[in-house]
Amino acid sequence: MTQSKRPYADDAELFRLLETEIFVAVVGDVMDTIGLTHQFLPPVFRPVDERTRLIGRAMPVLETDIFPSGGPTRNPLMEKPFGLMFEALDDLRAGEVYVASGASPRYALWGELMSTRARLLGARGALLDGFARDIDGIRALDFPCFCTGYYAQDQGARGKVVDYRCALEIGGVRIVPGTLLFGDKEGVLVVPREAEEEVVRLALEKVRGEKLVAKAIREGMSAVEAYRTFGIM
Repeated sequence: MTQSKRPYADDAELFRLLETEIFVAVVGDVMDTIGLTHQFLPPVFRPVDERTRLIGRAMPVLETDIFPSGGPTRNPLMEKPFGLMFEALDDLRAGEVYVASGASPRYALWGELMSTRARLLGARGALLDGFARDIDGIRALDFPCFCTGYYAQDQGARGKVVDYRCALEIGGVRIVPGTLLFGDKEGVLVVPREAEEEVVRLALEKVRGEKLVAKAIREGMSAVEAYRTFGIM
């Protein structure tokens, strides 16, 4: 049996397709058809700037709350400001998305200075299971940042990064280093690497098919006949 040709040569071409031709809803639709029915993150994530899309490879970062007492600690990381946050930020590579989870909603996980550093490193965005701050500055940088809300309170006295390039789960959806993320103002999808090529191929077919359906409907075809003819609606 002949395998279908891969629809993109590398990540640069993949990201271009996701930017210009494919949209999030259609990717979610085709993932449903192949049994990947729980790949949307919960519908609480919103872009700081609705014009931006989140497209890139996950670089997961594990956060945790802290409750300083001023007493002795058995964990040297507790004495390190922000834990491993600066190391995680500096480890970002071109094409990656900083994905932070694990903290309670008591403080911001991301801001303008982190966006500035990430952008310089070639990162393609930040996905925060929590709050962002310095929103106007992030918008001015044109840096994709998706979060659950805005809150100015700093994490320095309240949270630390304890690991990075590790597995995470957000809303029961597993994210490992290198996982493809695709998001816009309607939602964020996690695309498993083993299904990535098939998902993109099917999404391209559906997008191109939908253009034919739209043309037929504009010319007077009924919804029933359009679905019977094209299998798309």
